[in-house]
Parts: sequence; structure tokens; C-alpha cells
Amino acid sequence: MTKTTLCIAVVVIAFGVAWISLLISLLGDVKGHSLVSFDNKLSFRGSSVTESTLDVSRGLQRIKPAGKHRFDEPPSLDEIRHNITVYLTTLHRRLGALAGPKVEAPEIWEEFLDVTKNTLIKWDDENRNRFPTPREDGTIFVSLGTYRDPYCPMTIKSLFSKAKYPEKLYVSLFQQNCFEKKCRTGVLQGGKVEDADTDVNCYDEFCKSPEGQQSDACNNGHVRLFNVNESESLGPYMARYLGAKFYRGEQYYLQIDSHSEFIQDWDFHLISMMNAAPAEKPVISTYPPDSAMKWQGTPGFRMCDSDFATSQIEWEIIRLSPSRAYERRARDEPAYAPFVAAGFFFSGAEFLYEAPFDPLLPWIFMGEEISMSARLWTAGYDIFAPTINVLNHYYVRRHYPKFWESVNRYFKKPIHNEIIELVIKRVKCMLGYGESTAKMVSPHSLLYRLEDWSMGKKRSFKSYMDMVGIDPVNKKVTPNRWCHNGLWPPQAEKYKIKK
Repeated sequence: MTKTTLCIAVVVIAFGVAWISLLISLLGDVKGHSLVSFDNKLSFRGSSVTESTLDVSRGLQRIKPAGKHRFDEPPSLDEIRHNITVYLTTLHRRLGALAGPKVEAPEIWEEFLDVTKNTLIKWDDENRNRFPTPREDGTIFVSLGTYRDPYCPMTIKSLFSKAKYPEKLYVSLFQQNCFEKKCRTGVLQGGKVEDADTDVNCYDEFCKSPEGQQSDACNNGHVRLFNVNESESLGPYMARYLGAKFYRGEQYYLQIDSHSEFIQDWDFHLISMMNAAPAEKPVISTYPPDSAMKWQGTPGFRMCDSDFATSQIEWEIIRLSPSRAYERRARDEPAYAPFVAAGFFFSGAEFLYEAPFDPLLPWIFMGEEISMSARLWTAGYDIFAPTINVLNHYYVRRHYPKFWESVNRYFKKPIHNEIIELVIKRVKCMLGYGESTAKMVSPHSLLYRLEDWSMGKKRSFKSYMDMVGIDPVNKKVTPNRWCHNGLWPPQAEKYKIKK
């Protein structure tokens, strides 16, 4: 071997070692992590991780600037899961470095913000004109986020087996589980937490079931799975935000919780309600009836009122009141309603572009529904209750694992409530709380680009709050009698159309 050849070989080897070290530093500890998404192997279908596909500073795939058209070619599924994987792995590593008894909530927030704005938000900005154009073909994109939920297989089996057109369903299954052989239970009676077996794998259970095999959904791309280790869960809202990235141009969007059952032909009924609702952009939503009730096909429940939370750990956030039936017979057209429920809403999928999820609401549980309701209405959407109940909900699930328990275990400190006390200021500022004005919120980074994921430009936010009877400054609410009586509120009458 000549000296020249030897020098070249040394340089190549050194470069290879350096690149591998860089990749490891970007991806961190991947055991049981989102890198096992789709096929539970450390690989990406149809793509490979090379130096040319990585942004060396952050690990995102490089994306060409958007073209002149409103929508260019959308990102591939490989690109989507690659970028989400890099994001979650990087965030997990950075947050893990903070974990310990001395960590404080502001440190966690600042680290989350730094990673998110330099990865996910950067990606969203560059992909703004690559949103998949919604088709008019009756297809439904189903957002199904699940956290260690043994009811999830029941839900997805019912989803497909009860649909009139199962071939038109496309499910984004964002599965947050404990994949280890030794897991931990939720808080049991007496405050105990015990060892437990590996969580039920919703995808595997569905795929091998008669419902899964009959639908062939696992083989034809109708279930888009992404696995996340429980310790990396960022809460239900962020799961919906990340899960929605697997949208591929379906006409409708359905968001549900992973503990629900459906009536026969639920998809046909929901689309019929959309067509009957006298509005340009209707949203069908409510809190579904409890699974213990005789609920199938009964008159649709409506949630009409709200109140300010009184629990110390809920920081006076607006809570929506329970839903109930206001009619003895099903209506011919959906009744106007003030709020959307996170566990069930159905709309045209274009809202993902027109009122996109806020990527800076990690670990929240309360506050997403009232903020989403206001954002949708001000963006030109009208909310309706279903004419009949098409699904139920398993509300009582005590002792099952909750995501905030994983948060506390991960940071090695009971810190979830302190984190939420910070993050909820972003929601309260958006909703006009007197104690959460822009000048009063600290740290000010909590309001980073809030205007980009706040109220829409089509309608007045004040009109919405007047319509739904909420005064966030004086913490007062007024019952929405128009909703109780099945009428349109005065603030919305001008948006009513004939169909």
C-alpha cells in the first residue's frame, strides 16, 4: 500500500467514525423508542440515513423551499416518520440530561422550546406549502392517539368493522406504550404502584384479529403506525399534533380517544350530518355517552355550558360541562353547539391547514378543548352536535396508567403539575385571562409565536366569547340557553346557509 493510499484510507475511516459519533449524539438512546415505529426495526422504509439527508445541526431531513403554488408535493411518509423520530430522540436526550431532584419546570420548558422550534417548527415552516390537498372522495383520516390503553384494540376493531365503507378509512395510530418486559402500573388503590407486563400492542392485536384480517388494513396502508416509548409521551394534545402529520389528503378528519365503540354505519351517518348542517364549514362534536348507557343510535348528546375549574391544580382553566340529550327524538339536522370535544370531533380535513395544532402545548390535559373551539370558530368553522350518538366512551378507567405518571418518573421528581402551571399560561393568554396578558406572562418565551397558533382571522374572538357566555377576566359564565333550546345564537345567524 502506498503512502498516498494509506493517507486516504485513514481520512475515510476517521470521517466515518466522526459521522457515526454525530449520528449517535443526535439519536441518543433509542431502546424502545420511536425508531421502532411501523415495523419495530431500526430502519426507515424507503429511506436511509446518510449525511446528505441530515441537517447536521439538528438532524432534520433537508426540505426544499415551497414553490409558487399553494400546495406542492407533500412530504413522504418516510420523511415524516424520520423527522418525528429525530425530534423525539433529540428531545428525549436533552430532557433526560436535566432529570433529577433539582430540575425546575422553567428549565424543562426552555429545553423543550429550543428543540421544538429548531426541529418541528422549522419543519412546519418549510412544509407550509406541502400540505396534501384534500380529495373529494369520501375518505376519512382517523386520528387515534393512545397511551398504554388496553381498550385500544377494541376501538380500532369497532372502527373498521362497523364502518359502512371501511376501505375509505385511514388511521394514524400514535401508540405510546411501555414496550419493556417489565413495566409499571398506574396508581392503584391505596396509592400503590406495582410491576406489570408489557402493554397491550394495539396494532398487533388488531392486525391478527378477524376484524383486522377482514379489512386487510394492516397490509394496504390503511393503518399508519408510529410507536413511542411511554417516557417520551408529551401528552394527548401533542400526540394529536404529531399524529396528524400522517394525513395524506383524505376528505374528512375524525379525532377520537382510544376507548370507544361505534354503531353500524357510523361513517355514513357522520358524513350525512356534515351534509345536513347548514354551514359552509361544519364540525360535528360532543362528549359521547358513557359505555354503560343504552346509547346506540339515541338522540345526539349536546354539551352546552362551561365553568371555571376550582381545583388548585387546574388554575381556573375553562372546563366544559357534561353533555346530555336535549331532545327525545333525533333531529333532522344537527343542532348548533358552542364547543368541540377532544375525544370526538369530525370535520373537513382542511382545518389542519387553516387552524393547525399548536406545537407548543406539551403535557397539557385541560385547556385544549376551549382553545380549539375558539380557534375553529374564529377561523370560519361552525360547531354542531350530532343528530344521533354514533360512538360511546369508556370514562371510568381508574388505576390505568396516566401520562403524567410517566412524566414524573422520567424527571425523577413529581413535577408534572409545575410544568402545566407554566404551559397553561399560553392557553390563558390566548383566551384573554386578565392575569395572563402578554405583559404579565413569565417567562415571555411561553408566548413564542403565539399569534401563529391563536385565533383565526375570519371572525371576532369577542363575538365567540359572548356567544358561549364566558368572561375570562371576571371568571363568570352565562348558561347558553340557545343551545339548550336547539337554536342558533345571534352571533352565528349570519353564517347560516341553505343546503
